[in-house]
Amino acid sequence: MDLEYKKNVEKLWASDYNGCRQFFNKNGYTLEEAYCCILDDDIQEAKKLFTSIEDRDIRAKWGRFLCGIIQEKIEGYPSYFGLRNFLEIDLNFLTSHYKGEYVENIVKYADWLYTINPEVHKYIGRVFMNNHLEEFGMMFLLKAKDYFYNDPELHYLLAEAYFKQKNYEECQKAVDNCLNILPEYFPAIQMQRKLKLNCDK
Repeated sequence: MDLEYKKNVEKLWASDYNGCRQFFNKNGYTLEEAYCCILDDDIQEAKKLFTSIEDRDIRAKWGRFLCGIIQEKIEGYPSYFGLRNFLEIDLNFLTSHYKGEYVENIVKYADWLYTINPEVHKYIGRVFMNNHLEEFGMMFLLKAKDYFYNDPELHYLLAEAYFKQKNYEECQKAVDNCLNILPEYFPAIQMQRKLKLNCDK
């Protein structure tokens, strides 16, 4: 991979994208330029760029939908795989770049997106938890639990959240739920050991 390209991609994802848009434009990296446009609040240009390559890039097709939902002008439907592959990544991207309004516009459609991919609330919850927005993270994880109960990863994410809150009783329940579904789930086994160490202190 070209070193200059790699350097600019790293800057783009690390909240330091000054000069990236010009580099991507000059060198024909249309997808990356479109994401720079989103950060510059130039959504119309981002959408135009995504549209120009969507026939050959599945992420560009998702990007065009993303622009619509950011503007609350939804066109068409995202695919199950688009949501699975890109929703969490892009929510985290927008959150880390302090695009709160865009994040809010996306998550307000969570219940609709869930009808296309039932893991949507889990994805959103994990993004919020990873960005220290625990109250919102728990809200979405608990909503996911209401209808996606047999997902061991979901229970483990709840266990992690309860452990951070020092709510060890609820953490143990979440670990137990996880291991009842999948006894070999290694992160939950590790969490069980951590809980035991805390109880033995």
